[in-house]
Amino acid sequence: MIDVSKLTRRQLFELHSKIESDLRRRGIIKTANNPTGDYAEHLFLTAFPRWEPAGNAQKGFGATGPEGRYQIKGRRIVGRGSRQLSAIRDLKDNHFDFLVAVLFKEDYSVDRAVIIPHAVILSLADNKTHISFQKHTRSHLFQLVDAIWEVDGVKNVTKQLVKAENSCS
Repeated sequence: MIDVSKLTRRQLFELHSKIESDLRRRGIIKTANNPTGDYAEHLFLTAFPRWEPAGNAQKGFGATGPEGRYQIKGRRIVGRGSRQLSAIRDLKDNHFDFLVAVLFKEDYSVDRAVIIPHAVILSLADNKTHISFQKHTRSHLFQLVDAIWEVDGVKNVTKQLVKAENSCS
């Protein structure tokens, strides 16, 4: 194991760059952006092999499967950090059938994962429960709090994602 505390700032960034390159080579991440979203998509597609990636050109969803279209989100929690997912654009235009999301611990291990029907997201937005509309970006921001796992229609898929995580080499 590398003792990163002994590395210079330059060496840390070089190591970071090499790690990202290798994660892309292995197909775990697709871009040079923050890897959280790519890794979330990789784990969901591994956990649910009947799902197919939608491709980067698709608006509002990242995968399709027998039950519909899936918008995939991930959030890495650092310390007592926010559980806010990235923006959901055009929520009322029905670009997805399910919002699927994973919360990662600081080390990118799976903490919790969920599948939420679009109708549930719309209901939460209408009630302004854990979701808010941002006029300046014309998008909704969703807080993936623990109470979501108790909402009718929501499916806890943490075990499936942990299994997928453990199968990745």
